Amino acid sequence: MILESMKSILIVEDELMIALFNKHIVEQAGHMVLKTLTKGEDAVKFVRESNPDLILMDIMLEGEMDGIDAMKEIRTFSKVPVIYVTGNSNQSIKERAFETNYNDFIVKPTNPKILLEAVNLIK
Repeated sequence: MILESMKSILIVEDELMIALFNKHIVEQAGHMVLKTLTKGEDAVKFVRESNPDLILMDIMLEGEMDGIDAMKEIRTFSKVPVIYVTGNSNQSIKERAFETNYNDFIVKPTNPKILLEAVNLIK
């Protein structure tokens, strides 16, 4: 697969195996994973300092801040694209996520083809 452009990606995921799996998928496709974090608070700080091209964000995270709350905070200073990768797809979660102007919403278990299609659609 030839990429139009390599993206620098932040992965925010509290399940190690899923984080490693998603990291492997995007790196094999030629993208660069800047960091993998497990807490929303850490994601906010990292985006403020590093400005990635894309965030792969889980919703249920370690710490006080879930992925949606982290994105609400990030949206106060950044328009970085976000793809939610989550095991929770109920309507109330989707409604909360909608407020963060997300780019895609992928339900776990992650299908590599679907994940790469979503990543590659981000300009």
